[in-house]
Amino acid sequence: MEGMEANKTLATEVILLGFSFDFRINIALFLIFFIIYFVTVFGNLLMIILIMISPRLHIPMYFFLCNLSIIDLFYSSSALPKLLMDLLSTQRIISLGGCGIQIYVSLFLGDTECLLLALMAYDRYLAICHPLHYPMLMRWAACYRLAALVWFTSFFISVVPSLLMPMKACNPNKINHFMCEVIAVIKLSCGNIYMNELIIFSISFFTLLLPFLFIIITYICIISSVLKIHSVERSKAFSTCTSHIIVVVMFYSTAMVMYFGPSSQYSTDQEKYISVFYVIIIPMLNPIIYSLKNKEVKNRFYHTRARAH
Repeated sequence: MEGMEANKTLATEVILLGFSFDFRINIALFLIFFIIYFVTVFGNLLMIILIMISPRLHIPMYFFLCNLSIIDLFYSSSALPKLLMDLLSTQRIISLGGCGIQIYVSLFLGDTECLLLALMAYDRYLAICHPLHYPMLMRWAACYRLAALVWFTSFFISVVPSLLMPMKACNPNKINHFMCEVIAVIKLSCGNIYMNELIIFSISFFTLLLPFLFIIITYICIISSVLKIHSVERSKAFSTCTSHIIVVVMFYSTAMVMYFGPSSQYSTDQEKYISVFYVIIIPMLNPIIYSLKNKEVKNRFYHTRARAH
């Protein structure tokens, strides 16, 4: 067995098979993904700028939303520019080092989003269930510390363990994917991937399952509190949570389908299309969902546009 592994040649680059080798299909996909990326960048940058320049949006909920937009902007950018170039190229090659960077960045930002969504649920829980103590519990110093804790925790949980596993890919070095997704790349490993899969499962447990259970518990408490108040105030209180619930359901459902369950259960095609949803589609939808469901954001947008004219 050791001799067989020794005879395997190590790859220095990874070939991404992408979606199709048909030029017409690739041109159509390029236009679609270019529009998606443009909307993603414009929507998230607009959300960040509106929150930064509007004093009325300088509250904890929008501070965390600004963090979410920053994550989505870079999360999408970790995959889409490379995908757009590959759609117009016949050689879809990425160096092993570049592949590793893409893995670390996507893991870090994806896990940060998971933890941030849990923090946003906690913010809504305090605002609705403990309104009198909310200004003291979520003062700016606490918000900065909580946001920093989310970013640093994600780095040490997701990136540090990954760095301790040097990536050694063997030939053939082709993956049926549009990006270096960790689940797809570990299948190129020269040796037994059991330990790698165990580490990925452990990371997913702490960054996906636990935050998701925390969000469920917070919303059980929120619903219990909302049902005790007057019907008019009830709808107003819960309206601040609807956007967050939609985003949580979309992101966690696709990520959990990908990372929980044996890797052999899903074909690489299924992995690829699931990745499209949570790496490309959701970062585009998040600012749209929050702006459509939030009157304050819409009012700030119209007010800013009117001043510009």
